[in-house]
Formats: sequence, C-alpha cells, structure tokens
Amino acid sequence: MLSQKSANIKSSPVRELLKYTKKPEFISLAGGIPATDMLDVDGIDTIIQDILAIDHRQMFQYSVTEGEAELRTEITKFNLHFDLHTPENNILITNGSQQAIDLLSRVFLEKGDKVLVERPTYLAALQLFSYTDAEIEEVSYQNNAIDLEALRSVLADGQVKMLYLIPNFANPTGHTLDYQTREQIVKLVHEYHVIVVEDDPYGYLRFEGEMVPSLYAIAQSMYGNNHNICYMSSFSKIFAPGLRLGWLAAPDKFLSAIVVAKQALDLHTSTFNQHIAAKYLASGRLMERLSLLQTTYKHRRDLLINALKKHLGDKLSYNTPSGGMFLWCHINLDINATDLLAACIEEKVIFVPGEVFFAKHPDKKSLRLSYSMLTNENADEAAIRIAKAIEKLQ
Repeated sequence: MLSQKSANIKSSPVRELLKYTKKPEFISLAGGIPATDMLDVDGIDTIIQDILAIDHRQMFQYSVTEGEAELRTEITKFNLHFDLHTPENNILITNGSQQAIDLLSRVFLEKGDKVLVERPTYLAALQLFSYTDAEIEEVSYQNNAIDLEALRSVLADGQVKMLYLIPNFANPTGHTLDYQTREQIVKLVHEYHVIVVEDDPYGYLRFEGEMVPSLYAIAQSMYGNNHNICYMSSFSKIFAPGLRLGWLAAPDKFLSAIVVAKQALDLHTSTFNQHIAAKYLASGRLMERLSLLQTTYKHRRDLLINALKKHLGDKLSYNTPSGGMFLWCHINLDINATDLLAACIEEKVIFVPGEVFFAKHPDKKSLRLSYSMLTNENADEAAIRIAKAIEKLQ
C-alpha cells in the first residue's frame, strides 16, 4: 500500500538511538539537541503567565500564514545583533527549520533537477530530498574546504537547481565556511541561477573566533534583493525545541510561492507558540542567555576533547569546532563506526555512525559526537566506555 518513495526511505538512525537516551545508565553523545539543563524554563513560564494574565483570545485563533507580525518584527531586531538584515516582510515563520527545507524543496525541485549537498551533511535534509524526484549530488571538498573549481564545473552543466549548505558549525562536521568561500559561492550561484538553501541553526552558538557574514548578507550587499539565497534558522538550538519554531528569509521573487506552499501544508504555525517566542525575544532574555549557552558549550567541547585525548589517544582524530554542538571524528584503526556503535551500546554509551550523513559512498570510519549534554561528571566515563568498546573489537 505504501508509495515506492515511502517504502524506500528509512527512519533516521539518530531517532532510533533516542530510546537509549531515556535510560539513565546510558551516556549519550548522539543527539543533536540543546542541553536540557540550559533550557530557560523559569523565563518561559514567566512569559506564559504574563500572556495568560491578559484576555488575549486571539492568541488561540487562526493566524496568517506568514506568521505573527510581532514575532517577525522581533526576529528582524534580533538578527541585527548579528549583522543580518531580514525585513519582517521577507520572513516566514515555520514549524522548525526542517519545514523550511521541505517548503523550498516543494517550491523549487522537480524531476530531473539536481540538488547539491555538502559531503557529509545533515541527515534529515537527505531524507527530505529523497522524497523529491531530484537527484542528490555531493559537493567536492579539498583540504577540508569546498572545491570551488569543482563546484563551478558542476554548476556549469545547467542541471543543478539547488545548493544546500550549513555554513556555520555544520551538522555533522562542525565545519564553518570562511568568508572568501562564501563570497565565491554567492557569485557562482548568481552566475548560474542556482538557489541556495542556507541552513543556519548553529550560527548563534559561536564561542570562539569572529562571526562570518551569512551568504544571505553577502548576497544582499552584492545584488540587493535580486539574489538567490534563502536563509533559515531556528529557535530549537537556542530557546525551546519543543515549540517547533523556525523561520525563513527569502527575496521577494520567491516568498509568495513559498507562502502558498505553507498554506497548503498547515495554514500557519502555532499562534500561541509564536507569541511566547515574540515576548521572550522582546524581553531581552534570549540575548542574555546566548552568552551563557556559548560559554557552556565551549566548556563541554573542551571536556570531550580532553577526555578523548586522555583515554583514546590517537585512536580517533578530529578537528576542533569553534561553535555548535558536534565533534566529527575518524577512527584510525581497522574498525568501522557501525561495529563500534554496537560495542558501545554494550558499554552503555552511544554516538551516531558517520555513514548516515553521506548521500553516496559513505565514510564508514567516521562518527559524530555531540557534546551538548555532556557534564563534568560523565565526560571521562564516556571516553572510557568508548575505549573499552574499541578494545573488544581489536
């Protein structure tokens, strides 16, 4: 009874691993989720009580598809702190940034098109693109950076419709595109009329180094509103993932079609949740908490790296990210990550094997470790358990 597409697309291995996170004896380095202990429950509760203290019945009514004006205005103000100009009339509120990817796929991709992704890239984006009739191709990398000459060659064949990028602290690699690469990408996609989906849920979580302007901002400075960059972000990593709130900024020439697609899907995002986010932003609490999040994640990154050095030595290699939540690792032994995960489950520690993040020809010795939930108490123990699992396989 299932369609051929649905029958062929498997559940996310990350979601499958979540059952272990409910077991207190397990240490999870798997989920790309914000630290539960960092959620501002008291602040959110205060906002909700303030809302309910007033007879705001409209907050429980239907809303406009574009999203509540108050929230779009607050997002515009918030982004100015990061040198990102997103006029409220160019913003669409979505059910997380995942829905934004879905909407853009529906609006732009059709049979015969090619969508380019980084190698490796966000698993859920690969799942979503698999539901389209477009062909998924991987962008070539050289010396840990996008090969711009190879990118030009691929774009020049005229078959590429969309380029999907996570420019800041990417999931799963933690890699960030430098300014020169971003600038060249903006020029190339403009020359070859390719749409860029700039997915940026982690950009607010930079804890080292200088901020790099978004492709969206670079394109605005070069081409005004006549560019091909659709920028999206989310409140999931910095505020409250359970509210399922994200947003998309697109140039005028694209926005109306994207809004119509959302109308067809779900009419609009939760009115009440939008008001919670709008009032939280207006209160200034999110800007205040960002520095705390950044400091905490830097500490947890360092905890993980120090534990890996201490207990695994050169058995794993990795780059050190300057923000975000992820450490991308390579196993320097004759062991693949899937077998290692099975052994780690026996030791009650979990991670995500890297092969699931590749569209083609997966690297079976890669793995993603998330440090967002790590603590002072369990960092060493997590590394010790991984080391024990490796010993079993040698």
